[in-house]
Amino acid sequence: MKRAILVAAMFFTTASTFAAPAPVSDVSGGSNDDRIAKLERIIKAKQQVEFDLQRRMDALQNEVLDLRGITEQQNYQMNQMLQRQRQLYEEIANLTAKSSTPAAPAETQVDPTTVAAASSTLGETGSYEAAVNLVLKERKYDDAIPAFRDFITQYPDSSYAANANYWLGQLLYNKGDNTAAKQAFSTVVSKFTDSNKRGDSLVKLGMIAEKENDSAGARALYNKVLKEYADSASARLAQQQLSALKG
Repeated sequence: MKRAILVAAMFFTTASTFAAPAPVSDVSGGSNDDRIAKLERIIKAKQQVEFDLQRRMDALQNEVLDLRGITEQQNYQMNQMLQRQRQLYEEIANLTAKSSTPAAPAETQVDPTTVAAASSTLGETGSYEAAVNLVLKERKYDDAIPAFRDFITQYPDSSYAANANYWLGQLLYNKGDNTAAKQAFSTVVSKFTDSNKRGDSLVKLGMIAEKENDSAGARALYNKVLKEYADSASARLAQQQLSALKG
C-alpha cells in the first residue's frame, strides 16, 4: 500500500511539471497564425499530460482496489481457518469427555485398502480433510483411525502431520488402545517440537501414564507442561491433573 501511495505522489509531481503554463515569450512573437498555432500546441500538450495523468490515476486506483480485494480475501481465508481450528478443538474436547464411556459399535467398517486408494486420489489437503470429516461430520470414529494412519504414512512431513498424529492418538485413547495412542502422542512430542499440539500431547501422555499406574511418570510429564507451556490451556489442564494425582 505504501508503494501505491508513492507512485501516486510521483504521478502528481510529474503532472504539475508538465501541466505548468508555458512562458508568455512562447506565444508573444510572430504572426497571429503563428501565435494561434503555438497556443494550440500548448493546449494540446497540456491536454495530453492531463490525459496521461488521468490514465495513470485510473491504473493506480485499480491497483489499490486489487490490493484491497487481496487483503479482504486473505482476511476471509484466515477467519475460515480460525473457525475450522475452533471446531477441531471443540471436537477434541468432546471426544475427551466421552472417553470414559464405552464406544458405540461402528455401523460399518472401512477396508484400509479402500482408504489408502481414496487418499492417493485426494492429495495431501484433501486426504487430511477427508479424515477430519469422518470425525466431525460423519462421526465414524473407527473409520477415521485408518484414514489418519494412511495420511501419516503418505505425508509424514506434511504441515498437517502433527495434528493428524494428535487426532490419531485421541481416537485411539478413546478406544482404550493406550499403547498405540502413546506412540501417536509421542510422535508429536518428539518430531513436531514447534507444533501447538505438543503441550496437549504431553498432557495426554501423562493421562496414559496415570492409567498405567505410573504416577511418577505422569507427574513428570505434567510438570514438563507447566515449565514449557506456562499460562497455556495445556498448562491449566496439566495443573488440574497434577492436583488430582494421588501418590
